[in-house]
Amino acid sequence: MNIIPVSNLELNMIVADDVFSKTHQLLVPKGSIVTKQIISQLRFYNIDSIRIIEGDLPQSVKDAIMHKEHIENTHIEKLINSKEFQVFQAKYSDAIDVVKTELNDIILKNGPVNQELLLNEVVTLFNLNQTAYDLLGTLHSTHKIDDSTYAHSLNVAMISRLLGSWLGIKENDLNILTLAGLLHDIGKCKIPSGILLKPGKLTDNEFEIIKQHPIFGYEALSTKKLDSRIVNAALMHHERYDGSGYPSKLKGKEIDEFASIISIADVYDAMTQNRVYRSGMCPFEVIANFEEHGLQKYNTKFILVFLERIANSYINCEVLLSNNEIGRIIYLNQNLTRPIIQLTDGSILNLEDHLDLYIHAIV
Repeated sequence: MNIIPVSNLELNMIVADDVFSKTHQLLVPKGSIVTKQIISQLRFYNIDSIRIIEGDLPQSVKDAIMHKEHIENTHIEKLINSKEFQVFQAKYSDAIDVVKTELNDIILKNGPVNQELLLNEVVTLFNLNQTAYDLLGTLHSTHKIDDSTYAHSLNVAMISRLLGSWLGIKENDLNILTLAGLLHDIGKCKIPSGILLKPGKLTDNEFEIIKQHPIFGYEALSTKKLDSRIVNAALMHHERYDGSGYPSKLKGKEIDEFASIISIADVYDAMTQNRVYRSGMCPFEVIANFEEHGLQKYNTKFILVFLERIANSYINCEVLLSNNEIGRIIYLNQNLTRPIIQLTDGSILNLEDHLDLYIHAIV
């Protein structure tokens, strides 16, 4: 066993001992699988370090991981097999082909931007989903179909449009925001595929190359007849409100507001996508991740609306808890990741009173 500083904890490590707060309240039970929610909880209660299990995992932990994966896969398979998703999938695949052709023509052949065609592709897909819950569930499931840059661009465009509608942005500007989301990663068309499609974490040198894509995107779009907010989104979507982003380390109001909105959609879609080195996070883990860094890294007037509306979209949904019980979200607390749950036996569980329990997956 090894003592690990909380700042160095990684997802899916296994907690070796019960972890208590300074007032002796159980925060994390022994054998828990480290999640973003657990890391946030430990930091909130000023826990400096914990012991984790080294070597092969206990069978009980392996079983818990397999159960969580089974629940998540069952949920996604249920969505994928629905008639509504079959219709969406066909149009989504066609839209990816259109987006791939258009984006490559723009950046590699210096072709024009067919704004009407691109906007129509996104809006058609967006309108196939009746609610935010439908859209978010559908987009999470698309990662099983296609996790390319073009699919990600479509997803970011739709998530940006959703957030824009929550913010009350008017139709004309909402269309500009949607196009900005679709074109935000166009600079990646100039990144070597060996780096862009590498199945694993990038080296420092490879990441430095990836970090050039906002500049490539800006250079490609700045010569076109486009709204400046679209061009700025390509350049600034990796800038962060606290100045920690790239390529120019812009701060606060130096960052275009549409770029700030798209940065949230970009990170949300990336975090819910499966990677070789980690599984995609469930929405409540994503919320925990944003809550940990959001006030510093993202424009608060956008991120607070986004997190609250995301959480609201899952009210009345069934969830898997970290103790393998299943319940239904019936009320959101101020801490969005710790709602009130009605268990299958009808009893009520307030996660704010049970700090050792977490939402693991949507059922």
